[in-house]
Amino acid sequence: MMSRADRTVLSEWWWTVDRGLLAGLFALMVVGIVLCLAASPAVAARLNIADPFHFVNRQVLFLVPAAVVMIATSFLSPRAIRRVCMVVFALFFVLLLATLVVGPEVKGARRWLTIAGITVQPSEFIKPAFVIIAAWLFSESAKRPEMPAQLLAIGLLASVLGPLVKQPDFGQSLLISLVWAALFFLAGLRWIWMIGLIGVGAGGGAIAYMTVSHVQKRINRFLNPESGDTYQIDAALNSFRNGGWFGQGPGEGTMKRLLPDGHTDFVFAVAAEEFGIILCLIILALFAFIILRALARAMNENDPFSRFAITGLALLFGLQAAINMAVNVHIAPAKGMTLPFISYGGSSLISLAFGMGMLIALSRKRPGAAALAALSEPKVVSGPQMAMPKSFVAAPGPADGAAHPA
Repeated sequence: MMSRADRTVLSEWWWTVDRGLLAGLFALMVVGIVLCLAASPAVAARLNIADPFHFVNRQVLFLVPAAVVMIATSFLSPRAIRRVCMVVFALFFVLLLATLVVGPEVKGARRWLTIAGITVQPSEFIKPAFVIIAAWLFSESAKRPEMPAQLLAIGLLASVLGPLVKQPDFGQSLLISLVWAALFFLAGLRWIWMIGLIGVGAGGGAIAYMTVSHVQKRINRFLNPESGDTYQIDAALNSFRNGGWFGQGPGEGTMKRLLPDGHTDFVFAVAAEEFGIILCLIILALFAFIILRALARAMNENDPFSRFAITGLALLFGLQAAINMAVNVHIAPAKGMTLPFISYGGSSLISLAFGMGMLIALSRKRPGAAALAALSEPKVVSGPQMAMPKSFVAAPGPADGAAHPA
């Protein structure tokens, strides 16, 4: 067991990190492996893959580097996080643009690149880096009003939304826009800006509905199920009905054989059928615990950058989970978004680990300079301490914030 007196980097990390937050994230990873075991064999059989545990093995294979990335990132300082995110954003922004040119078209969208035999979705890695850069710009606007940080933040949003809409990927566009708007609100935007942003968002949604056929079809199917094919949603809802409170039992689900994306977008429905609504509530509680604990940490931060960054990363994580679960229970149109750390997916797992590693790093306890000096100052005790009259107590010095008596 590491001692508090140990001054190594590892010991300092252990005693300053939020271990509850860390435990919650690892618990989600374990739940993800269990649900991948439940959902993916049926998908492998449908795709004629010989190994029924093909997706499970790949999930574990990606979880190992994801855990390493999360722990390694949690050691970074706020300044190092900003620098790393600048590099990550620049690299994956170039890859995001490359998807429009050389990315394979899958279901009418170009969102992926194959690099060294590994399929990468650049937008997944853009998200956490985008949040950090936006948080830095908004914090600078609060500290240095002369800096056009808010205009730069608007330009940052526009530069990311352009390629995402072109792919098209309206789910990620919506998610990034919501997190950005929340940070803009926290930074103290004026009401006129809020009205303008709502108008721009509504206008963009209307244009997407009128000009993009698959967006129109998804919204129409959500509002009027009889207007189109609702096969996946019907199967997902039947999974909840079949599972009841306690589920059919591990491996006993039948609707997962009908869900084409049972191991990714609809893994929550598979959890409901095999393990019951009880497990769904436990998963929901885990997400709520992580998000509320992170927001509580953000409220106690004095540094605007750390406060905005923690809030943005927590919202990014929570909104993605909320959208996925809302689609599964048919209270939102289908978005094609994974459930964090639970759905199968390599890019998603590693990018989420990167984002949560930064959240852990930013939420670590950082004692002030005075506390650090007090901890490092040697204490000499030469014998039993005796009470002394107040007249013998030395007056506070300049280091204590008071001047010496004349």
